Amino acid sequence: MADNEKKGLADLGELTKKNEEPAAETKTEEKVEAKADDAPAADAEQADAETETPVEPAQPEAPLREQELDQYGRAYATGRRKDAIARVWIKPGSGQIIVNGRDQAVYFARPTLRLVINQPFEIADRKGQYDVIATVRGGGLSGQAGAVKHGISQALTRFEQPALRTTIKRAGFLTRDSRVVERKKYGRAKARRSFQFSKR
Repeated sequence: MADNEKKGLADLGELTKKNEEPAAETKTEEKVEAKADDAPAADAEQADAETETPVEPAQPEAPLREQELDQYGRAYATGRRKDAIARVWIKPGSGQIIVNGRDQAVYFARPTLRLVINQPFEIADRKGQYDVIATVRGGGLSGQAGAVKHGISQALTRFEQPALRTTIKRAGFLTRDSRVVERKKYGRAKARRSFQFSKR
C-alpha cells in the first residue's frame, strides 16, 4: 500500500512540474511580445510629443464688440463721477481736449485735474493721437474731471475695441466710481460731525 501511495505521489509531482514549465515558458513569451508591441507605440508617442506644440490652457476671452462710431467718425460715451455727468466724443487728431467750449488748460486750471483727464491716454499709449470734445454738467471741478476721464476711457474702448479694453479695464478706468457725499443726519451738524457739546 505504501509503495503504491509513494508512486502515486511521485507521479503527481512529475505532472505538476511538467505543467508548470510550459506555463512559465508562455509567460516569458507573452512578456517578450508585449515589449515588442510597446516599443513601436512608445516610439510613435515620442515622435508625436516632439512634433506637437505645447498646448496652453484655454483662457476665457473677452467678447469682441464692434467699433461704435457716429456719422462723423467719432466715438461717443457718457462719464459720471459724484454729481457730474460728462458727454464725451473722441476722434483721431492732434490731442486737443475741449471742455464746454474751452481748452482744458483754461477750464481745468489745476494741473492735477489735467493729469486726471489724460490718464486713459497715457495708460493706453495714445497720448496726442485723439481730439476730445466734452460737455460737463453738475458737481465741482474735481467731479467733472473724473467724469471726463470716465467718458474718455469708455469712448476709447468703443473706438479701438479689442486692443485697448483689457488695458483700460485693468487700470480700473471703465468702472464708475460709486463714492458720493454721505447724507446729513438729523441731530448732527453734518454727516458725522456732532454739535459742540455744552456741559450746562
